[in-house]
Amino acid sequence: MPVPLLDLKAQYASVRPEVDAAIAEVIDGTAFIGGPKVAELEDKIADLCGTKHAVGCASGTDALILALEGLGIGSGDEVITTPFTFVATAESISLVGARPVFVDIEADTYNIDSALIEAAVTERTKAIMPVHIFGQAAEMDRILEIARENQLRVVEDACQAIGGSYKGRPVGSLGDAAAFSFFPSKNLGCAGDGGILTTDNEELAAVSARLRTHGTGKKYYHDLLGHNSRLDALQAAILLVKLPHLAEWNRRRREKAAVYDRLLEGVSVGRPVCTDYIEHACHLYIIRSPRRDEIVAALKAAAIGTGAYYPVPLHLQEVYRPLGYSQGDLPVAEAACSQTLALPLFPEITEEQQRQVVETVRSVVG
Repeated sequence: MPVPLLDLKAQYASVRPEVDAAIAEVIDGTAFIGGPKVAELEDKIADLCGTKHAVGCASGTDALILALEGLGIGSGDEVITTPFTFVATAESISLVGARPVFVDIEADTYNIDSALIEAAVTERTKAIMPVHIFGQAAEMDRILEIARENQLRVVEDACQAIGGSYKGRPVGSLGDAAAFSFFPSKNLGCAGDGGILTTDNEELAAVSARLRTHGTGKKYYHDLLGHNSRLDALQAAILLVKLPHLAEWNRRRREKAAVYDRLLEGVSVGRPVCTDYIEHACHLYIIRSPRRDEIVAALKAAAIGTGAYYPVPLHLQEVYRPLGYSQGDLPVAEAACSQTLALPLFPEITEEQQRQVVETVRSVVG
């Protein structure tokens, strides 16, 4: 029986009448760019995250860029971040003219190792960009402490962690700004690209709103060099239908992750580690094995969806060769990239499907 890594068809089936009606409403109203649907989504995401403001934009990557630009980070500046993430994290830093400075990760959570951040701070450092990888919040207390001591900004890359929390505080409300992605595979996904920035900083929210629309606050009058990065109303309408289901979907993800934890007892793989003061969004369920490639091959042969997250750390990517990093510089991240993989995880997955996944893994590693 095939088991997909993510079953978007099952999710769509559960909300199809409401989604179809919401799309029809936008088309009938012809307010395709901006408008009341986008404004409503911004208000509701701000409420979800416990922030004063949310600014919709074209993607999670753009949300990171808008946050950095809005905070005045640019040419000659440095931003400390993790090498164990999707390229968009570092890419956003590079695209505003700053330099990503990579710090190694924790071996168990795969988040940036907060104990190593302070040593990476220089006179050029302007911000820290932690990534709440796979849906688990980074160790934010220490990160925020370092930021305060060194007068740095903190931009959360929360693109995989919507609905998660850290010590009772929602992800997205912990730093100066945060970025979320609505890419279809995310826990809250639209039918294309989309993103949003959250912040309590009124000035940052206002500047970001201008930057996303060609640097204008009034049509045909431009005071900033901006972008074309608007969240369209069709995507906002779809997200407004899905948003009320997010908490339940995330709860079911955590429930399914717990099933994997139980089924994988005694299987020779590393399982996810989560501290008790973090509510995990469970975007991905990641296991670890030095026989990763064999497991991936077996899963694919059994028509079970999987993927290596991530096969090459960012500091060793060709695009970042000019930064001067070498193999062995960040050994924990490098080891993780050679050993980690995702198992199928989505709210609708059945225990029968999970058992099939685990038995396939067991057939390789015992």
